[in-house]
Amino acid sequence: MDDLSRRRMLIAGGALGALGTLGAASPARARSLWTWAPSGSVAGKGAGVDPDWVWDEEADPVLAAVIERGDVAKANAALRTWTRNDQPLPAGLPADLRDFMEEARRLPSWADRDKLAAAARFTTKKGIYTGALYGLGSGLMSTAIPREARAVYYSKGGADMKDRIAKTAQLGYDVGDLDAYQPQGGMIVTAVKTRLVHAAVRHLLPQSPGWSRTSGGQTIPISQADIMVTWHSLATFVMRKLKDWRVPVTTAESDGYLHVWQVTAHMLGVLDEYIPATWDAANAQSRQVLDPILASTPEGNELTDVLLDIVADLDAGLTRPLINGFARYTLGDRTGDLIGLDREPFWQPLISAAWPLLVAFREGLIPLPLIPQAAWTVEEALRKFVLLFLSEGRGIHLEIPDANRPS
Repeated sequence: MDDLSRRRMLIAGGALGALGTLGAASPARARSLWTWAPSGSVAGKGAGVDPDWVWDEEADPVLAAVIERGDVAKANAALRTWTRNDQPLPAGLPADLRDFMEEARRLPSWADRDKLAAAARFTTKKGIYTGALYGLGSGLMSTAIPREARAVYYSKGGADMKDRIAKTAQLGYDVGDLDAYQPQGGMIVTAVKTRLVHAAVRHLLPQSPGWSRTSGGQTIPISQADIMVTWHSLATFVMRKLKDWRVPVTTAESDGYLHVWQVTAHMLGVLDEYIPATWDAANAQSRQVLDPILASTPEGNELTDVLLDIVADLDAGLTRPLINGFARYTLGDRTGDLIGLDREPFWQPLISAAWPLLVAFREGLIPLPLIPQAAWTVEEALRKFVLLFLSEGRGIHLEIPDANRPS
């Protein structure tokens, strides 16, 4: 039975297949049955099939064929020259890959240019917060998402984490770019290339003994549910934290930020019936698919150490204690404990007291004399982190992998 036929069989099995997997999984790997209603999606309807048994019916067979034919190097050489949304697809792509990409690069019919413009305005005003939250929140949270941590660790990118982080930063940078989905922007390019990478990993990773041994019964990685888990660790998590931090966000800005991530999910190959239509729907889905599955894994703990070392190496002002303190403030002690962050008796209380004052000052709510010097120290370190981390995204080439992580 080929991969495509097996996937269709699994989709048809839906809840029964999910139940069987849950029965074989340990509590740390278990996931509750899918009950989120498609009426809360941008599509407003759907079959209600558990997204844990849905992958990418369009991209997966194409990338499997590209890999099996030995066309990866040829495709990557062509893809390096495709950098802007308005560029035609480059010459030299295999015909089946070109045909897929021509369809995949189209924005959904429901994409709203006004909302995308509002998202750009949001980034210009709140970028310091979103940058810090992506890096020292979402990025570290990913190591407490067992499937994501293992997929990263055992795939080719896990062998060079600095390069892997830079490529992840590319997506974060492009989503927040003022021209993200404009003709002169690059987010369509980044999303389509990321979709290609995901499809390639789905083909390759089941061949990895390390991944297969630790997958908890998952036979194919990066399901639609897995993509939405990551989506919530970015978009939903960030909006939650902005509310926790009492950062003023207008309705138009909030709607725009949600919309740019809705469009991004679609461009990554997620079916519209799984993309939340509102923040209430997003929070409800996140409570089901993200919050319960956070757990500690050996692979995640190793990735955490690598990530923290890389961040600390970006700038001397970003010491490990400061990073640990701000990450714990951002993620909370539960997640901090799961990924092995040290507790910082000096930085944690200082950040907890200073950060709200700094946010209030930045938003014009309190005058300068009330801001302690420590708050500026924290912000300046985070500003350097955001600039240095996101600048890694420039000139980075997202490429189709042709192998897993070497043993």
